[in-house]
Amino acid sequence: MKQLLQSFKTGETILLDVPRPIVAPGHLLIKTVASVVSAGTERMLVGFGKASYFEKARQQPDKVKMVLDKIKTDGLVTTYDAVSSKLDTPIPLGYCNAGEVVEVGEGVTAFKIGDKVISNGNHAELVTVPQNLCAKIPFGISCEEAAFTVVNSIALQGVRLLKPTLGERFVIIGLGLIGLVTVQLLKANGCKVLGIDLDSSKMELARQFGAVTVDLSKGEDPLAAAEVFTNGEGVDGVIITAATKSDKPMSQAANMCRKRGRIILVGVTGLQLNRDEFYKKELTFQVSCSYGPGRYDPSYEEQGNDYPLPFVRWTEQRNFEAVLDLMQSQAIEVKSLISHRFTFTDAAKAYDLLDSGKPVLGIIFNYADEVSDLTSKTIKLNDQCPKSGSVGNASAISNTKVSTACDNVVVGFIGSGNFVSRTLVPAFNAAGARLKSIASAGGVSAVLTGKKNKVENATTDVAALLLDNEINTVVIGTRHDSHADLVCKALRAGKHIYCEKPLALTPPQLEEITDTISELGENCPLLMLGFNRRFAPQIVKMKELAQASAHPKTMIMTVNAGAIPSEHWTQDKKVGGGRIIGEGCHFIDLLRFVCGHKITSIKSDVMGGVNGDDKSTITIKFEDGSLGTVHYFANGSKAFPKERLEIFCNGAVLQLDNFRGLKSFGWPGFKKMNAWKQDKGQFQSVQAFVDVIRAGGKCPIPLSEIIEVTNATFEAVQH
Repeated sequence: MKQLLQSFKTGETILLDVPRPIVAPGHLLIKTVASVVSAGTERMLVGFGKASYFEKARQQPDKVKMVLDKIKTDGLVTTYDAVSSKLDTPIPLGYCNAGEVVEVGEGVTAFKIGDKVISNGNHAELVTVPQNLCAKIPFGISCEEAAFTVVNSIALQGVRLLKPTLGERFVIIGLGLIGLVTVQLLKANGCKVLGIDLDSSKMELARQFGAVTVDLSKGEDPLAAAEVFTNGEGVDGVIITAATKSDKPMSQAANMCRKRGRIILVGVTGLQLNRDEFYKKELTFQVSCSYGPGRYDPSYEEQGNDYPLPFVRWTEQRNFEAVLDLMQSQAIEVKSLISHRFTFTDAAKAYDLLDSGKPVLGIIFNYADEVSDLTSKTIKLNDQCPKSGSVGNASAISNTKVSTACDNVVVGFIGSGNFVSRTLVPAFNAAGARLKSIASAGGVSAVLTGKKNKVENATTDVAALLLDNEINTVVIGTRHDSHADLVCKALRAGKHIYCEKPLALTPPQLEEITDTISELGENCPLLMLGFNRRFAPQIVKMKELAQASAHPKTMIMTVNAGAIPSEHWTQDKKVGGGRIIGEGCHFIDLLRFVCGHKITSIKSDVMGGVNGDDKSTITIKFEDGSLGTVHYFANGSKAFPKERLEIFCNGAVLQLDNFRGLKSFGWPGFKKMNAWKQDKGQFQSVQAFVDVIRAGGKCPIPLSEIIEVTNATFEAVQH
């Protein structure tokens, strides 16, 4: 199937071949019939992509500050790599989709195969969308018309926040697609409307819908027009649907309003407000969020938990349904808003049109019945001949302690998020492995990562990847809640495993893994966890220096973790495990490695409040009498090093800042070891793992230590 993406780096519009997406529980798989280009939003994205680096920076000063902060802590090279990777990752375009349901996920009861529906799906031949972001298309509405539903709901949410009453007078600044729908919605509420724009053709449509207009291109004065429109009383409110960097629309809106008038911002405008203009009239100003309550709430959108109707009358989905009802009753008319039509395969022409500056309104993409293969869950990316030597069968060549030699390391990646795409895939490539396949739920990120790194195939079919007899090594880089299950499946499939941390979120999950290992016995493949920091060159040096002394050590690991919103998936105990299980395990393992002795006890104290364990102090005692402390804090300054390790021993100190500068305070025979680039050992950990598979030997991290650290992490969060 094909999907449309936009490059932030070059501004290029890309029609990409991707595998058929999988249908998650609570989701629908929809075959697209028509989709609408949101001219304002998508023109902005195209323009940003085509801008120079300097212009990109000027448009996003907040992101520039983040980059400067990262340079201070991580260094120029690491920061440059991160920014380049971000810009080099295209994003999907579109959010106004109409089509036919071809598959429903587990737990979906309100929709069935064959239903005609709208959704906020992207421009793609197949889209998978949570059920709360879909609505059935009523009889008599074509898919072309229905495709306007989501953008119309943006207008509806703005009107709901305005709270119009019969007979009130309102101004709409900006008569694009959303503005013209807003005109119709306000007229349906029995209101009088004054529309303002620079485009005469759009104002003609506004007049057809019953608005009075002000043509800025002809030098007409909007303030004078508003005075006449209200007989000098001032308008009851203003909705701004324009997209501009100027502060002028806000000033005009304030001056047009009567005392205690309402201003709703639906579009984008400068927000340098004149306090005096708002103060004297006691004006109300509110920014409208997309298409209604539920937007950006994972519980509502992804997990399908609806808000009770008596308490939240209008949600995203109920706004969609209301818009469709209004279209069916012809209170909203969208046919006249269609200015251009393109077949989906000619989508690039639509974006050339947007970039040309010519007048556009509603651009429709129509999807032919058979443009491409809509059934394949795996597509070929790169022609790459297998390296010489036999692949072998993983189930017959390894056990939990030692693997036998294997000429070829053939890898399948499950997950293609940032860490997998930016670090693990390049690391396995650099280690000389054959990259056979990469899987992701939607397929797009797998294709993009695979093309960039010469992976042979992209897939959405994890089961097929695990059954592939050529693949003898699996890399697991999905969300944390899936790790334990995937580890067990991969072990039973006879694959060596490199699993990004954590190994499990709960003791029962860990027990399932250990039971699986026991069942497989001598035929169990290698299991490696992504505790990469123990492979970092400066950590290896610190361990060497520490082990040279027989005295117990005091180790202090300070993690300036930074705040993550409570709604982020890593904070969800069921999905991410929380920050100590999800990330803090790294640092427990690091102290375990440097000390070189078993953990005898572990406890933690937390500050409490929001996000609980992201402000914790963890105290660890070791078998040799050493003491370790992990300070994991989310409430520090970004100017402070993100990770600092200090070792106190026999009158001397070693200090490592952010894996860049290692220095000694009186440590015998050692002064410093600095790195020109931050190195946390990711590539070295992968290389060590690949070398063991290829040559045979013990896993680079003993399985006993992986289980010991995982259990210790569970204890740490029990407080």
